[in-house]
Amino acid sequence: MEQDYTHIKDLLNLKEVGTVKSIRGWIWRIRSSGGVVFAIIRDSTGIIQVTVSKKNIDEKKYNEIEKALVESSIEVTGTLYEDKRAPNGLEIHVTNFNLVHKAENFPIFKDQNEAFLLDNRHLTIRSTDLTNIFKIKSTILKGAKKYFDDNLFFEVTPPIITGNACEGGATLFSFDYFGNKAYLSQSAQLYLESLIYSLENVWSITPSFRAEKSRTRRHLTEFWILEAEEAWTPLAKNIKIQEDLMTTICETVIKERANELEQLHRDIEILKNINPPFRKIKYEKAIQILSDKGFDIHWGDDFGAEEEHALTIDEQEPIFVTHYPAEIKAFYMKLSDDGKTVENADLLAPEGFGEIIGGSERSNDIEYMKKRLINENADVSKYDWYFDLRRFGNVTHSGFGVGVERVTRWIAKAEHIRDTIPYPRTTNRYTP
Repeated sequence: MEQDYTHIKDLLNLKEVGTVKSIRGWIWRIRSSGGVVFAIIRDSTGIIQVTVSKKNIDEKKYNEIEKALVESSIEVTGTLYEDKRAPNGLEIHVTNFNLVHKAENFPIFKDQNEAFLLDNRHLTIRSTDLTNIFKIKSTILKGAKKYFDDNLFFEVTPPIITGNACEGGATLFSFDYFGNKAYLSQSAQLYLESLIYSLENVWSITPSFRAEKSRTRRHLTEFWILEAEEAWTPLAKNIKIQEDLMTTICETVIKERANELEQLHRDIEILKNINPPFRKIKYEKAIQILSDKGFDIHWGDDFGAEEEHALTIDEQEPIFVTHYPAEIKAFYMKLSDDGKTVENADLLAPEGFGEIIGGSERSNDIEYMKKRLINENADVSKYDWYFDLRRFGNVTHSGFGVGVERVTRWIAKAEHIRDTIPYPRTTNRYTP
């Protein structure tokens, strides 16, 4: 079959009833009744029903399609008709088809346990829900790139192999690098900072590896992080950039993925109301709110999934929590004038989803950062290259990191973060 093929979405949008069309994809559902085979075909853009009548196809070919199983790949040609009983109200009456590959019995079906589904992720990855989530995730990245391109940010490619920690040595994956100890990157931040002195505003998207033994709905050991660093930027401007970035992302997803959001039963109106400025509360206020909600929490305690859920469950828009105690944040964050807190802001997604962005103004005080590293038992000498950035042409600068899977989980309203990445890596899973 050498004719041109139409994507199902285009066919549904054009609704050229009475015309002959060709599609190709995979059998999603199939049944036969009274000499007619009814098959629902899916491709990357959607689904459509096709009907194969025994009257219109020779017996050998009819028997072939009648015995075909789900996930068989197929090419179909036929006439487009309206039929209110069919999904989307349209179907193709088949005049010819090519069964490209007859699949075996597909092992994935309804109500199987989570462990089995994860063991067979290479097959379950075809599910409608996961497909919709991955489309949304792709559009989230598209929206982010649009924002950065429109606002004079340069995309750069920092290394994944590194000789020093960014977010804390206890959560590093280490390995032998030709006789030396090296690590998988937790964050590109330190390298991005080095690039602002020539490019001013930079961003990247890289994998991040965290050896945390956290087992929550929002933790992975391997995930993707979108990071930005900006010269001449104090905390307030850094927050504004994050607000505008998230607004652009939501607008792009709503514009291009309304159908996928609807299929996932996501309330689009909530996303339509994401408009800056977002509410801002200081860490000390958040402690008081949590205390009033019954949490046994005190100054100096960090927030986990439960605390962030409580802070955001009744919110309809993201909120910033700012000025955390210095001792629970990274060494590179600028110390505030009070000498106790840092110039940072975590953006928490509403509806109980919690942190999706962490950002701060960066410290320019070399001695302060050295003391912080010493207190963390870090090898200060490995950061001398980083301190050079403060010795040669330093300026006020800030940056942030966006957890791509966490943003996807919130926007798609996915139950678990493992559903936002093709092959989730957790503390007990590294295959398939």
